[in-house]
Amino acid sequence: MTTAKSPQAGQSQPHGFDEIHILWISEGMSCDGDTVAVTAAAQPAIEDVVTGLVPGLPTVHLHNKVLSPTVGGEEFLAPFRAAARGELTPFILVIEGSIPNEKINGDGYWTSFGNHPNTGEPLTLNWWIDNLAPKAWAVVAAGTCATYGGIHAMAGNPTGCMGLADYLGSDFRSTGGLPIVNVPGCPVQPDNFMETLTWVLYHAAGSAPPPPLDEMLRPQWLFGKTVHEGCDRAGYYEQGDFAKDYNSPKCQVKIGCWGPVVNCNVPKRGWMGGIGGCPNVGGICIACTMPGFPDKFMPFMDMPPGGSLSSAIVKPYGAFIRRMRGITNSTANTEPRWRHNREELTSGYNPRWRP
Repeated sequence: MTTAKSPQAGQSQPHGFDEIHILWISEGMSCDGDTVAVTAAAQPAIEDVVTGLVPGLPTVHLHNKVLSPTVGGEEFLAPFRAAARGELTPFILVIEGSIPNEKINGDGYWTSFGNHPNTGEPLTLNWWIDNLAPKAWAVVAAGTCATYGGIHAMAGNPTGCMGLADYLGSDFRSTGGLPIVNVPGCPVQPDNFMETLTWVLYHAAGSAPPPPLDEMLRPQWLFGKTVHEGCDRAGYYEQGDFAKDYNSPKCQVKIGCWGPVVNCNVPKRGWMGGIGGCPNVGGICIACTMPGFPDKFMPFMDMPPGGSLSSAIVKPYGAFIRRMRGITNSTANTEPRWRHNREELTSGYNPRWRP
C-alpha cells in the first residue's frame, strides 16, 4: 500500500502520492480501439508516463491487458482482485467500453472479466465497477462507449448499454473527490486521453488542481470549442463555398458534416503527431464525441438538420465577400508602381530635412 506525502505549506489539496496504480478494464462493450489508439500518443507517450520520464508524476503501475508484460490469466488479474479486496491503494480506474445492463441478461451475462475464485462463475464488468469504483482515487472513462454508451447503446440494442456516468450516477465522486472524468472519442484521440490522464496524475501527486470539466464531465480545455471553430475548411463556410462531393477541399456541411455543433478538437490537434483528423483528411465529422452519438447524427452521409438553412443564408453574403476578397487578392498580388528600373525615383521619397 502506498502512503500519502505530507502536504506542503500552501498546498490546496491534502494529498500527494509517490506511487499509484492504473487499473484499466477494457471488457466493456467495445472493440479495444481506445487502448490501441492510446499507444499512438506522444503528448505524453504512455511509455514515458509508465517509465517515469515525465517530471513530477508519481511512479505509475499500468495494468492493461494489451500493454501488460504478464502472461495473462490470474497473474494479470492479481492487482484487480487485490484492489477489489481493498488491499491495493491508491489506484485510478479506467473503463473502456459501454456498460451493459446485467439486470436484463436473462440466464447469461453480457460481458465478463475473469471468474469468481470460488464458484468459477464469470465476473461481470458491472461486478468489477461496483467493487472498484467506490475504492478508486479517480475514475476515468476512455472513449465514447465508456463515456456515453456509444455504438452499443444505440436504439434497438438488446443489451441496455449505457455510459459510466449513467451507471454510477452523474453525482458520483471518487475517494479523491473527483467526478467521473470523461474523455470521449470513437476511438479516443490519443493525446487528448494522455493529456487528461497526466493532469489527473499531477493532481494525485499534489502538484495540480483537479482537471476542469464541463457539464458532460469532459475536459473543458479539450472540448470547449467545436470542430468547425478549429477546422481548416471553416473559411469556405464563411464564403458560402460548399463541397458537393468528398474529393473537394471545401466545407462539407452539405455532404453530412456535423462540425459546427460538435465539441471536439481533432481538426485543430490532428490525430497522430499533429497530422490527420477527420475533416483534415476529407472525412466528415459524424459527432463521435457527443453524448447523442450515434442516434442523433444518423444517417451519417445526409446533410444535418439546419444545414440547408444555414448554407442558404450564408450563400449570398459569402458570394459577395468571396468576390470582394478576390478583387483585393488581385490587388495584393500586384507590386507597387515605383518598383522599376527607369532613370527617376517615383517612390515618394522626399528628403525635406536637407537644405
